[in-house]
This record gives sequence, C-alpha cells and structure tokens, in this order.
Amino acid sequence: MQIKTLFQRKEFVYSYEIFPPRMDLPLKKVYDAIENMACLQPDYISVTYGAGGCAQNNRTAHLSGRILKRHGIQSLAHLTCIGATKLHIEKVLCELQAQSVTNVLALRGDVPEQGVSSNDFLNSQELIHYVKSRGFSVAAAAYPEGHKETIEKEKDFEIMKRKEDAGADYFITQLFFDNDIFYKFLDKAVKKGVKAPVQAGVMPITNMRQIRRIIELSGATLPARFLRIIDRYGCDDRALKDAGIAYATEQIIDLIAFGVSGAHLYTMNDAETACSITQNINSLLRAVNSRSAI
Repeated sequence: MQIKTLFQRKEFVYSYEIFPPRMDLPLKKVYDAIENMACLQPDYISVTYGAGGCAQNNRTAHLSGRILKRHGIQSLAHLTCIGATKLHIEKVLCELQAQSVTNVLALRGDVPEQGVSSNDFLNSQELIHYVKSRGFSVAAAAYPEGHKETIEKEKDFEIMKRKEDAGADYFITQLFFDNDIFYKFLDKAVKKGVKAPVQAGVMPITNMRQIRRIIELSGATLPARFLRIIDRYGCDDRALKDAGIAYATEQIIDLIAFGVSGAHLYTMNDAETACSITQNINSLLRAVNSRSAI
C-alpha cells in the first residue's frame, strides 16, 4: 500500500520514525525497538537515511523491508540527494523495490562541510520528481518555523508548493513545541495553494542532551511552559522523561482536537516512550478514526 492512501482513508494518521545504527554496530537493538513499536500498530514507520544521514553503507532499505515484511506495517524510507549521483539514487530505489517498499521521503539533505562531488540533483524538488516517476508514493519535508538556511521565511511556502507540484503526496514537518506556530504555518500554507496533507512532527524530550542537540539542529522555539519543565525537572532523569512524555501527549491531543491530518512521532528508537504516548492517546485515535469508517 502507498501511504498517501492512508490520508484519504483516515482523519488522523499516526506514525513513528526510527533510525538505523552505524554500520559497525549490531542491529539487535533496533530490531527489538521495531518489534515493540510494531505491536502498537502505528499507521507506518519511517526509517531515516543511514546513521546521521550517511549515504554510504546504508541500512535504510533493509530495515524498511523488514518493517513491511516481518511486521506488516507500512514503511517510509528516507532518501537524501545532496552530492548523490543519479546512478546512486537509482541503485537505492532498486533496493527499495526489491524489498517491496513503495514509499519514500525525498529530502535534499544537509550540505557537507567539504562540499559536494555531484550536482545531479540540485534540490529536493528534483529528487521528488525523479522518485515519483519511478512509481513511488513521495513524502516531503516542511518547516513550521522556517528552514534554517532560509533568510526570507515566506520563501519556504513557495518551496513547499514547488515540492507539491513536483509530486509530493503529503508533508511531514520538522519538530516543534508550540502548536500555535504549527497552526499559523498550516494557515499560510493553504493560502499559498498547498493542498497536500501535512503531518505534524512531534518529538518527546526525555533528556537534557536531546534538548541541546535539538536547539542546535532545528532552532525550534521553546515555549515558556516547556522551559519551566526543563527548569523544574532537568536534574531528575526519570521526572524529565515523564514530563516530556506528558508534554508530547498533550501536543498530540491538541493536534487531534484541531483536526490536523496526523502526527509523526520522532521516537529516537525509544520504544518505551513511544508506547507510553500511544497508550495515552489510543482511545482518541480510535474515536477520531472511527468517524472515517462511517
């Protein structure tokens, strides 16, 4: 099944993201995490493009195929094109097809410090168009607080529309911690002509190391309420994890009530956290999606 059909059938699509370990590390931990997450029956599970986005010696196709074949859960394989040749992208797509994976999240990827050796794909729109032409359902990224490289934030909406015109079936957003920012972003996207569903990216913060890393990578706004949680529980690992789970749960409850297309949970391979949040919202997911079946 292509994931785009889920957005046509369900009011709220709920999914997880996992990442492959480095090539020098065993797969058992991620296998166990997938096993435990699959038992929760998400609509799909996405797999990032190698450890830290590395294109070489990549385990994304293998894990995406395992999720689909072993667990019967739809999988979404991330694919980045920065510095990649068309030959390399074609090889990855063939590997995915061999695993019966039909869904790809097409991304440009971060520009490496040493520059790029190939310009076969100049941006994500070119990759989206190419992947779509190969018969895949294609997701694209969106940025509620603007891409970190974009100076004029309105430009992000133009790029988002170009991604849709290139063939993106739906969008998954960068993480955010303030739902009001996301709602304003959605309103602007619609006014710019974007019609594809937009799935909200939610990351439960469960330790201080995550917070520092997230601020560095995404620049996401930390609301006053969130900062109070950090101040209060930052020195207590268990308390901070519980507070982070509660905060993410409340975010998703509000997203469901607002009527958005879905939530994509950035799990960091933490099945315990994914389980806690999912159990907290299970009755809401059943209630909202039961209306879709009527």
